[in-house]
This record gives sequence, structure tokens and C-alpha cells, in this order.
Amino acid sequence: MSRRPPISVLLAALVLLALLLWLALGDFQRFQPQAPPAEAPQEERLPRVEYRVSEAAAYRPQRVVQGQLQAYREVELRSRHAGRVAELPVTQGSAVEAGTPLLVLSRDALEAQLERAEAQLELARAELAGADELRQRNLISRPEQLRLQSSVSVAAAEVAELRQALDETRPAAPFDGVLDRLHVELGEVLQVGEAYASLVDDRRLTASAWVAQREAQDLRPGLPAEARLLDGSRLSGELTHVASRADEATRSFYVEAEFDNPERRRLAGASATLAITLPEREVHRFSPALLELDAEGRLRVKHLDEDDRVVSTPVGLVSADATAARVTGLPDTIRLITLGGGFVAPGDRVEPVAEADAGSDAAEESP
Repeated sequence: MSRRPPISVLLAALVLLALLLWLALGDFQRFQPQAPPAEAPQEERLPRVEYRVSEAAAYRPQRVVQGQLQAYREVELRSRHAGRVAELPVTQGSAVEAGTPLLVLSRDALEAQLERAEAQLELARAELAGADELRQRNLISRPEQLRLQSSVSVAAAEVAELRQALDETRPAAPFDGVLDRLHVELGEVLQVGEAYASLVDDRRLTASAWVAQREAQDLRPGLPAEARLLDGSRLSGELTHVASRADEATRSFYVEAEFDNPERRRLAGASATLAITLPEREVHRFSPALLELDAEGRLRVKHLDEDDRVVSTPVGLVSADATAARVTGLPDTIRLITLGGGFVAPGDRVEPVAEADAGSDAAEESP
């Protein structure tokens, strides 16, 4: 009869078997694939741009060109009668009024010729008067009467010519001015058409300049103008002329402005900078770096609408320099994108941050 194993041995075998089963089941579960954890939903992040509120302000642009000053009136005086210079009543550089004799030519036999011509005219008139009485009684023919009338006309014309010749022996100033140059001396014989003096009216000055065709469209007579001189002084006046046709060689337009010169400063012939003030406009002023060019070559500016979406608006450039650009074509008040505009397109919705708020956020984040 076989013996049964002791109970302690059976219990030990059962414990060993349970341990082996536990180890085997643990390794199997460890090598089973595990499902990845569910990802938490992420919120959509909008692009961030900085902006500042820009208000349109009144601005009067200027067209600045280089020009030259000239006397308002300047004329080279020429003799209309030949003769010897008998007197020079006005010295070179003197101010004269209109009608002042500038020189006196010798009259020679002009006065005697005038007396003879006046006597001939008186005789012709007397003969015509007698012929008129005879004609009324049909004692003289009509052709004879007409011949006497012709004699009167010839004599009257000769008298008028001699009187004019006498007047031209004392040529006078045609307007108020300065006898700038005197080209003759006492005793010199002056021929018909020969220049004897230069008269300049410099109480007013005319500035002439050429303006590029792209800058001439807004110009019109009556606009305020300023002449800036080399010594720093300035003259105030107005634009008086804008050419209707451009120069064929330069494609620029000729302009003139007039300025008062009550002190008669010697400025005629000098160069000056001409600044023409245009009519007032409402413009926005900002850095030129914020201007963009579209595919058609037009200038545009990016700003935000009420829904925080990017808007690109075409603008007209009024003036620009290294520090500021002034443009038209925008609403009176806009939220101008000043930073981040290059990373967003028109229609994009963005997270707007005011420039002041952006600065405070950066200060808080800095250590």
C-alpha cells in the first residue's frame, strides 16, 4: 500500500504553481500594445500684430525747386533818333521815375525844320480854305480842291514827324526804376537802334523755375510762394504763372512767382530756392517703412477693421522723407498696423495689441 505525500508538501507545490502563473500573466500583459492617451484639444492661435490709432490731420504740402530771381521789369533802351549826346542828366545807378529824361541829343536843324513845316502847314490850310469858298461858287474844280486837301495832309504829317523827332532827342524812362547801366558818354554820336542804357525795375522780383511733370499737376496761379535766399532771408509772394505745355527736352513745366522788394535789395540775377505751398489736405503721417507696393505698383497701407481683420488700402503719397510719409486715401481714424504686417494678408483675422500694451508686456517678461 503506497503512502500519500504529506500535506505540507502539497501546500508548497500549490504555492509554487500559483507563483509561476502570476509571473507568466504579468509578463504577457506588459508586452501587450497600449493605446496612446487621448490628446487634449488645442485652441487655434491667431497671429499677433501691433497697432496704433492714427488720426488724419491738416497738412499743407510744398513743392520745393531751385530757381533764379530776376527784376520784375528790365529793358535795354535804344535810340530812335541819330545824334550827338549833348547832356547826361541822370547818372548811372540813379533811381528815376517814369518820364524822366535819361539823355539829351543835339537838335541841330530840327527846330528850324519844324518852324518851316509849321509855316507850310499854315499856308496849305489857308489855300484850302480859299478853295473851299471858290468851290461853293463853282469857281474851282473838284480835283483842284482835293489837291489842296492833300497838301494840307502832307504838311501836317511832316510837322508831326518833326515834333516826334524833337521829342526823341530827349528819350525818357518808360517806367519807374534804376538806371542800371549807361552805355554812352558826352559827345558820342548815337545811331538809330543803338543801345544807350539799361533800366531795371527791382521793386518787385520775379522768380523763375522748372517743375517736374509729376509735381506740376497741383500748381495754379495764386498759390503762396516763398523765396529762400542764400543768406537765409526769405521773401513772401505768390505763384503768377504755370506753363500749359512741358518743355520737350526736360518734360518739365516753367513757373514764375512774384515777390515784393521794397528795400530794393540787389537780388536780381541771384539764385534762390522756391517753395510753393499747395492747398491744405487731410493726411495720415507715419514711418515710410509701413508703405507697401502691390502687384500693380500702387502704394498700400495695412490697417485693421472693426472685426480685427487686416485691410490693405491704396493711398496717395503727398510727401515723404527719411523720417515720415504723409498719405491720403485713408479713413479719418484707423488702427494702423505698425509691427507684424509683413506676416499677415488682407482678410486675415489677427490678435491686435496696442503699441503701449505691447511695451508693458515686454517689460514684465524681461528679467
